[in-house]
Amino acid sequence: MEHLLGQGWEIVPAGGATGEAFFAKFEDQRLFLKRNSSPFLAVLSAEGIVPKLVWTKRLENGDVITAQQWLVGRELKPDEMNQERVARLLNKIHRSKPMLGMLSRLEKSPLLPDALFRIVTEQLDEDVLQLPEVQNTISFLQAETSAVYCEEKVVCHGDVNHNNWLLSQDNQLYLIDWDGAMIADPAIDLGLLLYWYIPENNWEQWLAMYGKKLTPHLKIRMKWYVLLQTLSSIQWHKDKERFEEMNKWIDFLVNVA
Repeated sequence: MEHLLGQGWEIVPAGGATGEAFFAKFEDQRLFLKRNSSPFLAVLSAEGIVPKLVWTKRLENGDVITAQQWLVGRELKPDEMNQERVARLLNKIHRSKPMLGMLSRLEKSPLLPDALFRIVTEQLDEDVLQLPEVQNTISFLQAETSAVYCEEKVVCHGDVNHNNWLLSQDNQLYLIDWDGAMIADPAIDLGLLLYWYIPENNWEQWLAMYGKKLTPHLKIRMKWYVLLQTLSSIQWHKDKERFEEMNKWIDFLVNVA
């Protein structure tokens, strides 16, 4: 990385699961560097969804390094997810034709419920599959698969956790960490956000800020995708031996059902 920037730059790992992200600092200049980021990043930057893309460079070995603005800011707190700016930014993302066009050109096909169900359930090991809560959830998902089909397909982030919402010092809101982006039903993002952060009696109000009505069809779609995501979370925490978190998500299955 150092030879890309020249002498004097301090480069440190930025953490994360891939180990491919870095912070770079030299005097008053600050950059966020990432190795082999998706070409999707350029559209996200142009749309103002993520901090500005400064440059892209290809290395001799074929790796691509991207540099973004390193902004001073903070993550949103869980109780801030009810704000109108969150609803409006998610609406902007879901309505973005440039983002949808770019993902399509990257050969991302729309993910349908039965395909997502198969992807998640095939990752569950025998111990997880034996849990009564998981068995009940799988039965529900199988029974309702046909009911959750929806013609609307948008760019979904897939992990709208409050940690991925960045509020900069100048009060600009961004949604970062797009490695799991997909073309799918917007109910995937909406369901996760509402079930995790918004009391159910406020769903209609939040969705009004987003620009959508709370219909019975939307409710069943959101529930279906949240339960499916929760199965994935249970397996992930088990694999990491985070059993307290795993049990929390097992309890969450029961509460949603």
